[in-house]
Amino acid sequence: MAVAPAPAPVVSHGARALHLPGLLSAEQLHRSASYLVHSQEAGGAIPWFPGGHTDVWDHVECAMALTLTGRSVPEHAEAARRAYLWLAESRAPDGGWPAKFRQGAPVTRLREANHAAYPAVGVLHHLLVTGDAAFAEHMWPVIEEGLGFALALRGEHGEILWARSEDGSPGDHALLTVCASVHHALRCGAALAARLGRERPEWTAAADRLAVLINEREDLFSDRGRFSMDWFYPVLGGAVSGAAAKERIEARWDRFVVRGLGVRCVSDQPWVTAAESAELVLALAAMGDVETGVRVLRDVQHLRDADDGVYWTGYQFAEQLRWPVERSTWTSAAVILAVDALTGTTPGSRVFLHTWDDLPVG
Repeated sequence: MAVAPAPAPVVSHGARALHLPGLLSAEQLHRSASYLVHSQEAGGAIPWFPGGHTDVWDHVECAMALTLTGRSVPEHAEAARRAYLWLAESRAPDGGWPAKFRQGAPVTRLREANHAAYPAVGVLHHLLVTGDAAFAEHMWPVIEEGLGFALALRGEHGEILWARSEDGSPGDHALLTVCASVHHALRCGAALAARLGRERPEWTAAADRLAVLINEREDLFSDRGRFSMDWFYPVLGGAVSGAAAKERIEARWDRFVVRGLGVRCVSDQPWVTAAESAELVLALAAMGDVETGVRVLRDVQHLRDADDGVYWTGYQFAEQLRWPVERSTWTSAAVILAVDALTGTTPGSRVFLHTWDDLPVG
């Protein structure tokens, strides 16, 4: 589905450089982000690695990282815009996106709920960082239709079923991480709507219901408790906060965190990943625990390639080897987003701190 040509970009000059003192310099983060630009395809899609496949959720994570470094590197800012414009061009008629693309072409008709919802997080982030309301207006139909797709997958209790299958039927179960991510997207979509002079109270109501289910009815979701994302994403997505967030994170800390190495992807395997580590940092930042977040981010720097600043996906510490042998774009993107959340360098950090309502745009 095509949309009208995008308006000219808003360029930020003299922005404070994103960095984490004593750990990651602005130059190091720019090198990491340059890998995302190098990986981006001609149409705007950002695959997992050059020549790999693309999924919309990870693509948006990369676009947000490029928006941050694009404050001082125009090439990165333009790459972020191209990434968002690709979303407008590649979505399905029902507002969702195929779960996997290769070289810009869909390879499945399966469409996942969190993929459809997550652009709302990205576009609000872009607006807060750049102040470019015209671009946000341009992307509005993408956000409205994407969240509509996700809400059409609601189950009888208000949970979001994980996907719509190739034949168009809804999935038969809900996933906690997916619903936590959709909760985040609905909050961001409502905030974006308000900034564009629209009101979407139904999005806020749906997010409120998801928050209740995530806090009180975890039994409604398929059991994927071995995955660390099910542990921290309810906090990262803003559904669990305050004392409940602290209790949740502390209760499973020893199951997932390997001191000095990072966060396990799954509890029963000797495998830490940089992305899960950085995303736990986003959850810790949302809780206000910056000190612990910095420590976790420091622990995972062994996965940073010293030659070009790109992060390897993971490390199998029983065998003492990097695995899988890949450098995923979204891993470097997650680290960049974590630095912004810890430092509050840009207004975009408020998307992960869940405190955007008190900020002016730009």
